[in-house]
Amino acid sequence: MRSRIISFPDAEGLRPTPDRVRETLFNWLGQTLYGKTCLDLFAGSGALGFEAVSRGAEKVILVEKNQSIFRALEENNTKLACTNVFMYCQDGLKFALRDTNRYDVIFLDPPFQNACLPGLLEILPQRLKENGLIYIESGSAILVDLAWQTIKKDKAGQVHYQLLRLAADD
Repeated sequence: MRSRIISFPDAEGLRPTPDRVRETLFNWLGQTLYGKTCLDLFAGSGALGFEAVSRGAEKVILVEKNQSIFRALEENNTKLACTNVFMYCQDGLKFALRDTNRYDVIFLDPPFQNACLPGLLEILPQRLKENGLIYIESGSAILVDLAWQTIKKDKAGQVHYQLLRLAADD
C-alpha cells in the first residue's frame, strides 16, 4: 500500500498532515505498528489511518463527520482494499464519549479552529491501552496537564504536533 495516493475533496478545515510531519510521526512511533489498534478521531483525508495500516496496524478506526469527506474515505478504503479499516460518519468527540474500546495509538488532528482538544484529553485516558500514545496536531502549541507526558514535539510551518502518553505509564 505504500506510495499509493489517496484523493479527497476540498472542504473547509481539511488539512492533510504534511508528508514531512507524517514521516516524523511514524519515526517517533517506531516505523512499524504491527498488531496495534489505532483510532483517528478526525480522519479528514485519512492519511494518518491509512499510513498506520500500511505500517502493519491490526485495526484502524476512522471517524469523520463531514459526509462528503467520509464518502471519499470510503472510496479510498475500497481502492486500497483495506479489510482492517472501520469507518464511522460522526462527530469525533461524540464517538470518543460513547466508544468503549482501547487503543494503542490515538490520532487527534481536528480542524484548527476546533477547541475540543482539552476536553478530549480528559476523556481519552480510559480509551488507551497500557503504554498507549496520543498524537496531537494543531494550529498552536497545546499545553497539556500533569496527567500527560510529552514524549516528542515539533513544529512545521503552522503545524504544531506532539506525541503524548499518560504520565502514570512511567
